[in-house]
Amino acid sequence: MAKPLPLSFVAKKQRILDQLSIPAAEYDDLSPKGSVDEGIRDLIDEINAIEGCVTTSSCAGRVSVFLEGKRKPDVEEDGSASPGSNFDGREKTAGVGGKGGGGRWLFVSHDPVLKNEKQSWIEYLGMKNTDIQKLQENMGSVLERRLIHLKFEPMILHVLTASLQQAQIVLSAALQAGFRESGALNLTASAAEVVTPMVGIRTMGLALESVIGFKNGGLEICMIPEWQLQNLVELSNQRFVENKKRIERFQLLLKESASGARGAAKRQGENGIWEDAQARKERKRAEGLERAKAIKQNQSSNQPSEEVPESGVLEQNL
Repeated sequence: MAKPLPLSFVAKKQRILDQLSIPAAEYDDLSPKGSVDEGIRDLIDEINAIEGCVTTSSCAGRVSVFLEGKRKPDVEEDGSASPGSNFDGREKTAGVGGKGGGGRWLFVSHDPVLKNEKQSWIEYLGMKNTDIQKLQENMGSVLERRLIHLKFEPMILHVLTASLQQAQIVLSAALQAGFRESGALNLTASAAEVVTPMVGIRTMGLALESVIGFKNGGLEICMIPEWQLQNLVELSNQRFVENKKRIERFQLLLKESASGARGAAKRQGENGIWEDAQARKERKRAEGLERAKAIKQNQSSNQPSEEVPESGVLEQNL
């Protein structure tokens, strides 16, 4: 008999499923897009159909261009600058990749990026093209500028699971599919609580980030040439393709192992060694031939022999 799911997990899963059932036009979340990405909608539905799993956050993968924000300078209680803050009355830029403090998105896409031939990549990605040489004298130190980043991020997915066993199934599928930085949290709990691990599915191997511009006089200026920006976009598009392949592998592996130990057994040979679909097919065929041969031999050994009566006996029966 299957062990009942923790009540806390069941309640949280139901809340999430209720939210996901809202029509796409009305659904909203905290991402720039504001909804579940179409590229992984089927995957999300399949995960949530597994009794012991529910997705809590997701991104199918994206390429983005953003202006980093600012953060307040480090100031002591008496109003003086803290050691090492080089406070001169101006705000400091946010940490690498920071979009808070006035930072904003210039461009976001969850699919490979395409544009019409008439528009430049600089303009398409939300920046201005200008003569960098004329700006260099007044640009100051790079530490004082608000920089513009181009970034590709592969799929990231968080799955809440009802047990350690279910977490292991999800994590194993993710690692085999190429999401090598995947891991699990909340593996222990107090005596009064039930362990419901959170599995994070991610890979840093496909990530790409480059500084491509800065803000100057209210304008977002691209500081690299058009051809170099195009190369970065093309690299991002290639990584979209690989990202999709890994998502499909993860989806297949999870589907095969969703039934737990029974699903895992389908991918093991006689010695418990993992085997791919082709190896399993060949093993099953060989086993079938062996069984057919054994049945045939058994039938031959058990078949009664037909003895030919002697001629004298035949004559007596005439």
